Amino acid sequence: MPRKTTTPASRGVKPPTKAKPHVRTGPKTAPRSARRPARGGTKRDDEETAGRGAAKKSTAKRPAEPAKKAPRKPVRQVGTPPDVEAQLLAIEQGAGDGEVELGHDTRLHVSSLGRVIFPETGATKGAVMRYYTRMSRFILPDIDGRPLILKRYPTGVGGEMFFQQDAGPHVPDTVRVDQVETVDKGRQDRIIGGDLATLLYTVQLGAIEIHPWFSRVQDIDSPDRCLIDLDPGEGVPFAWVVELAQEIVRIARKVELPVVLKTSGSRGIHLVFPLPARTTYDTSLALAELVARAATVARPDLATVERSIRSRPERSIYVDAMQNSHGKSMAAAYSLRAKPAATVSAPLRPRELTPRLKLTGFTITTIPARSERIGDIWREGLSERPTVRALGRAMKALEATLE
Repeated sequence: MPRKTTTPASRGVKPPTKAKPHVRTGPKTAPRSARRPARGGTKRDDEETAGRGAAKKSTAKRPAEPAKKAPRKPVRQVGTPPDVEAQLLAIEQGAGDGEVELGHDTRLHVSSLGRVIFPETGATKGAVMRYYTRMSRFILPDIDGRPLILKRYPTGVGGEMFFQQDAGPHVPDTVRVDQVETVDKGRQDRIIGGDLATLLYTVQLGAIEIHPWFSRVQDIDSPDRCLIDLDPGEGVPFAWVVELAQEIVRIARKVELPVVLKTSGSRGIHLVFPLPARTTYDTSLALAELVARAATVARPDLATVERSIRSRPERSIYVDAMQNSHGKSMAAAYSLRAKPAATVSAPLRPRELTPRLKLTGFTITTIPARSERIGDIWREGLSERPTVRALGRAMKALEATLE
């Protein structure tokens, strides 16, 4: 069935919807994904497509224009062969180039699997693909339907990086692409998350991290989550970041808002607030700014909302609320980060916010076993969405703390 093209969303929050039930483990059914039957992969290596399709920074929104071509009509994927990891390993141990059979006549050409991406750990491009294959049942449902922003590292974490937003001219038919309304170039083809072929293709291009939008193509103007990013300054111990995260969790509980936690995988912590259906980006940004200001009131010794690095107090933590805009993204839960130790943006339980918490404990080698043991706590947490009225009450309560 074809994906619906995007339509403008209303500028407000509609009547409340019921929260989804909790999910205690990772999804046992196939992810909500789609793809078109394969007509063969591409033998174009990552270096050959380097530099293509990089999007410019958005400046002003243009009126929607009629689509020049219909979106691809993918077929819903049902399961993934259990031997994909074995295929990837065999290709890496052989010539390094080959085709992976993903099931349902879907194939993807991969290359340079023996290239070392993380020199400190020795993890190769093939190891990155195998990690995402193993973690796909956790990752794919969360990024399903979301445009992906690619951060490409064609030669590994120590090399050059560049951004790509447009799908580019050489996308295989196995990869999911849809047209998305952009603020500076009208409707553009974008790579859309949700199936394994598309995920592995981004790695084939040299992407290490997964950066999905806050909204899905079905309702592109309505984010379903709001991000607070705790970004510590130079010399700030990670224990201080944990302490500030604890304070924001207390603030959220006081105003009765659910909040979900994960490490950024870099130096900080992400706190994510699930949103009601049909919430606008303006409302999401307003919520994030209120939470950030409330954090600075509660802990002025730790928190700052000063955007200028030079103007921030020494050894402070920037409470970043500014990523909650149309076209912005965040590192996905379970995504690798382009850091020497191959760390992961790992979902956390609130009780894990202790001085013993270490970012280096969540890596390409530790996360698969951890996730199998504790289940998909990220999806479980996001299922608890507030009603429209509850969100409104919470925002008013936050405003009252700032008076």
